[in-house]
Amino acid sequence: MIKEVIVVEGKDDTVAIKRAVDADTIETNGSAIGKDVLARIKLANERRGIIIFTDPDHAGERIRKIVANAAPGCKHAFLPQEKAYYKGDIGIENASPEAIRQALSELRTETDAIQGEITLEDLMSVGLLVHPSAAERRLELGKLLGIGYANGKQFYKRCSSFNITKEEFYAAVDQLGYRLEEHE
Repeated sequence: MIKEVIVVEGKDDTVAIKRAVDADTIETNGSAIGKDVLARIKLANERRGIIIFTDPDHAGERIRKIVANAAPGCKHAFLPQEKAYYKGDIGIENASPEAIRQALSELRTETDAIQGEITLEDLMSVGLLVHPSAAERRLELGKLLGIGYANGKQFYKRCSSFNITKEEFYAAVDQLGYRLEEHE
């Protein structure tokens, strides 16, 4: 049994989670999260902790931000889009039990870090910003670091808030071969 309560978007996500692990869930019922649902999430976070596990799409990221703002210090699980894709639909409900268990084994905890180790210069030096392949690089590096895909500004924020170290960052960069010649 997973101690924390897993916050998901809907009933189909709950079914997928329960196929993979023994856990309790709270459903946000999409991006129109009501006050009563946020109150339940806050209470669950205080009593047991929560894991935010939303779909790897724009709506899921919006829900993740709303819930994370309401429940500071929560944990995050990220699922790559290709593991959540089925017949044109992206969602946790499409993921295999193995993919769900994998995502839940690589949790990240958000902190209130004002300045993490990773700088904008680090992101620039490996082509994560202002580079023709920046979005693709952030997608792949986000998978390796377990922080999901994000635009440049959000990727920088996630590196800080999830306390990604320079060692961890550059090990992943090296694994993907993303160092740019002019910065080596």
